[in-house]
Amino acid sequence: MPTLPAPEVAREWLATMMLIRRFEERAGEMYARAKIGGFLHLSIGEEATIVGSARALRESDYLISTYRSHGHALVRGTPPESVMAELFGRVDGCSHGRGGSMHMFDGSRRFMGGYGIVGGNLPIAAGLALACDYKGSDDLTLCTFGDGASNQGTFGETLNLAALWQLPVLFMVINNQFGMGTALRRHSAVTDLQRKGESLGVPGMRCDGMDVLDTHGVVCEAIRRVREDRRPLLIEAVTYRFRGHSMADPEQYRSREEVERWQARDPIPAFGNKLVAEGALDESELAQLDAQASARVDEAVAFAESSPFPKPESLYDNVYVLDQDVPGWYSLHTTDQDHIPSRDQEASQAGEIPRQMSDAVRLGEEAS
Repeated sequence: MPTLPAPEVAREWLATMMLIRRFEERAGEMYARAKIGGFLHLSIGEEATIVGSARALRESDYLISTYRSHGHALVRGTPPESVMAELFGRVDGCSHGRGGSMHMFDGSRRFMGGYGIVGGNLPIAAGLALACDYKGSDDLTLCTFGDGASNQGTFGETLNLAALWQLPVLFMVINNQFGMGTALRRHSAVTDLQRKGESLGVPGMRCDGMDVLDTHGVVCEAIRRVREDRRPLLIEAVTYRFRGHSMADPEQYRSREEVERWQARDPIPAFGNKLVAEGALDESELAQLDAQASARVDEAVAFAESSPFPKPESLYDNVYVLDQDVPGWYSLHTTDQDHIPSRDQEASQAGEIPRQMSDAVRLGEEAS
């Protein structure tokens, strides 16, 4: 049975799990109030998997996630204010309001992003691991993805290449029982997901993703092997999401009784009660940690509300390079009648806003 870490470490793990939970709950509330647009995928119920795995990494290791990535940004140290501002689409967000819920990114903390394409992060993880070897470091990459992504072509292709090139990457399939609304047994012929990489040369392991201690212990052992052997491994973290696939999910594919059975194993009170039983903290400290998490989320919401939206004229930032050496236009024209007049081309080369963009800004201002 996994042993508890030092009391101060255990408290930090619990505090981070509580922060993720309260943050996600508030994000769902803000989405319902139309403060957050686009899609929103919550990881409520999966906190032990997130914290247990990330706390096994070094600061110099890489972590790459899926579109369910708010908790991964928080556990890597991205301030809640920055994550909430990103959800609000504001300039002070960790992706400057350009990514939203599915595209969190914090390169300074080697959190290499969430990705909206199912399985799209797997090849990138292999590239990060290849870079570690190329630079001669002993860093590695932890790549998380859902059970549904294990059926994507990128899964087989990436695991095969990682094994062939002996790349230091730890693949972690977060088996939350459903690929969107399709149960595991209905979308995967092999439901023992830790074995899906064996034919590709990637051995597997499994952890209880509802138990932060078991997750941390298994991931630590896997990381030791990957770091020393410079070969990939696959971990299956068995967990459950208490909310739907996204905020638009009517959840007609599972029963209330099933959800309640898993909620009885809620990883946060389970770990908190264990710490109390072991004397690492008392009941009053549990309540205090929870209150601190809620207060921090309140601050994050206030920060996001006060952060400005990106300016309309920044729409084309980081899309094209337009200067005197690289002439071009901001939009594609297919007829001579629509061709940009030379005065607009001159304006673009001088760094001014072209007529088409000015019109777009004007229309946007009128609409607001």
